[in-house]
Amino acid sequence: MAEFFSTYGSLIVSMVLGALLGLSLYLPLMTGQLSLASPGFYALGGYIAAILSTQVFKVSSNLFPIPLLLLEMLIAGVVSGLLGIAVGIPALRLRGIYLAIATIAFVEILRVISLNLEITGGAVGIFGIPQPFQTPIEYLWIALPLLIISMVLFYRLERIRVGRAFIAIREDELAAGSMGINPTYYKVMAFTLGAILAGIVGAISAHFLNTWNARQGTFDASIIYLTFVLIGGSRTFLGSVVGGMVFTALPEILRGLADTGGLPNWLAQFLRDGRLIIFGLLIVVGTIFFPQGLVTPDIFKIGKNRK
Repeated sequence: MAEFFSTYGSLIVSMVLGALLGLSLYLPLMTGQLSLASPGFYALGGYIAAILSTQVFKVSSNLFPIPLLLLEMLIAGVVSGLLGIAVGIPALRLRGIYLAIATIAFVEILRVISLNLEITGGAVGIFGIPQPFQTPIEYLWIALPLLIISMVLFYRLERIRVGRAFIAIREDELAAGSMGINPTYYKVMAFTLGAILAGIVGAISAHFLNTWNARQGTFDASIIYLTFVLIGGSRTFLGSVVGGMVFTALPEILRGLADTGGLPNWLAQFLRDGRLIIFGLLIVVGTIFFPQGLVTPDIFKIGKNRK
């Protein structure tokens, strides 16, 4: 068992972080908003943690103190939330593909800014981010409780007034507005909560990866996170969790198949480097045959009502 965790510890932690990123994208989708801004807030949270840990919270011990990591997560969440409000109020007046384009532009703006700032390390990025744990698998002490807490909160959110307002807006915004629900207020709330979660995950990931650069928040990442939710299931938070874990592990599985030998060179190379093409095909095929994703709200119902 120790050998298993030593070999696959990084992948297991990445799967948990992928599930959290899927949840950050699921929140705007609860209100019917196709937002692809999560990679931008994820990158922002990572830069905040990287800058604080390397330039502000300089420690002499070998391991970075856990309380300082929690403080970085808090700061990253607050800053991401404030930026989420600032971006969400004007952007969420758009709908559909226009909102998707606007949020992609937001991600690209942050990426270009990070490439041209000295404090972010420019194109090279920030290296040597101190580690709070000795082995990758130990990051589960932070990531797994965060995922469990998030799942509990999402479970409750889908069953209280706020969550029902989100769902009502997703199903029919005009009808929801006629019932006294303020669509703009709830859409900005969902967008901001997603930004906070993405920023917190970015802060953890910066320490986990030990380096941070502009490649962490790109359009490619937006497509990957969108795959988590659309194929996993966009009608329940469990779909985002399952999708995030499965599709985080998928590239490693494909890479393992490519390295087994016996495959043509072109196919092995495609399995190693064609991740975005494969994810794009999955989005197309999944939306055709599984429009609600693999995990639906009624998948766990054991029986049906009998006449």
